[in-house]
Amino acid sequence: MVKQRHQLFVILLCAADGIVALAACYVAWLTRLWKLGQPVPGDATTIFREPLAYVVVPMTLYAMWAFRLYRPRRDRTLLSESLDICRAVLAAMAAVVVALWLTNNQLIRVELGDPVAAIGTIQLDAARLQLTLLAPILFLSVALERVVFRTVLRHIRRKGWNQRHACIVGVGRLGQITCRTIERNSWTGINVAYFVGHHDKTSRVSCLSRPVLGGLDDLEAALEKWRVDAVYLALPGSRSAAVPDLLKRLEKFAIDVRLVPDVSPRYTPHNMLVSELDGMPILSVRESPMHGLGGMSKRALDIAGALAGIVVFSPLLVLTAALVKLSGPGPVIFRQRRVSLGGETFEIYKFRTMHHAGDEQAHVDGQASWTERNDPRITGIGKWLRRASLDELPQLLNVLLGDMSLVGPRPERPELIERFREDWRGYMLRQHVKAGMTGWAQVNGLRGDTSLRKRLQYDLFYVRHWSLLFDLRILIMTLGKGFVHRNAH
Repeated sequence: MVKQRHQLFVILLCAADGIVALAACYVAWLTRLWKLGQPVPGDATTIFREPLAYVVVPMTLYAMWAFRLYRPRRDRTLLSESLDICRAVLAAMAAVVVALWLTNNQLIRVELGDPVAAIGTIQLDAARLQLTLLAPILFLSVALERVVFRTVLRHIRRKGWNQRHACIVGVGRLGQITCRTIERNSWTGINVAYFVGHHDKTSRVSCLSRPVLGGLDDLEAALEKWRVDAVYLALPGSRSAAVPDLLKRLEKFAIDVRLVPDVSPRYTPHNMLVSELDGMPILSVRESPMHGLGGMSKRALDIAGALAGIVVFSPLLVLTAALVKLSGPGPVIFRQRRVSLGGETFEIYKFRTMHHAGDEQAHVDGQASWTERNDPRITGIGKWLRRASLDELPQLLNVLLGDMSLVGPRPERPELIERFREDWRGYMLRQHVKAGMTGWAQVNGLRGDTSLRKRLQYDLFYVRHWSLLFDLRILIMTLGKGFVHRNAH
């Protein structure tokens, strides 16, 4: 089950990086003043008089996000993280140099009291000196802060806190090596909960003091009964042909899937994220894009957008509620179970559009289905609300509560998902992000009773190419095209 358990640590890490970057700017600035023989201000407000910090700090945080330094990579070594920090700092400094050039060096100010003295050669030398000092100070400061942060975090995880549970598929040599390696590196916070054998059937009941919950034929049953956060495929080379089928079967579950190849790292595929844990190569086949700073920024956009939407649409919400109340007996708002991030269910809020709230659960021949066009159960006002998508406005409360996002795949009912995940390959990948009020499929006209295959293609494209700018683009398209669409019913 994929959850954003790491958000607290991401927020703390981002805040710590920002404070350290600000301190590095301050130190480089004071050193520049001292080197040039200029007076060093002694009051506590001098930190706000260093204008370069207003560019360096956000540039540094953005560069570190771009280099995936806020992803919850528990198997990252300190050395590899330090190399990424070095690259991020160099990228940030390059962006700062470009910003100085575009602003004609006005971000560097020499505090001499004479405005004329801040122009010319002295200012240019000061800028070069300060930037030359800032680059190594920033790298060393952030690298040291990360070492301290990771050391404390690893100590916490060794105590058994902030753990994620995993299943290892394979009880042979490679599976046991994987388990021992994870167990030896307890700082990762990964706990091996159980094994699944690498044969179709197995009589083995334990491996390395952990239960073996059947063979490959029992994989789905084991994952349904004992839910985990990640699955490590550690099959021996003789069973490597089973990997494609396993990956296809694991698409039914919203969990992280990682391959532990029985080969040297130089023979691993290039289209996967390759990492190592204590010398053991791991291929990351699929991960949720909502980890780290990306998930935090998306949540901030959701909160701001939901609050703004409630304020802007409050008169319309009141008017619609009154019309629904007048349309007949029954609740104004009806609730229905839907599925969101990690396959977790929640109650979605919508304006009632049918004569009876129970009719909103559409069924055809005893099976759950979508509402058909011109359904006789829909009220007069309900038909208008559905066509204009106004029946979905109460979902702004779902967004505010964190059940949904402003942008994401359509939230479906659990019974529909149970059916679709068996029939449509990759359908459960939609649960790697929160369900949304609008989405890439919706703004491209795939609403109502349209092609499920085409809708799934658009949803998977969104999951694989998610970014905050992509969300903003979809929101702008939603507002620009309006809420009314011929396929909405």
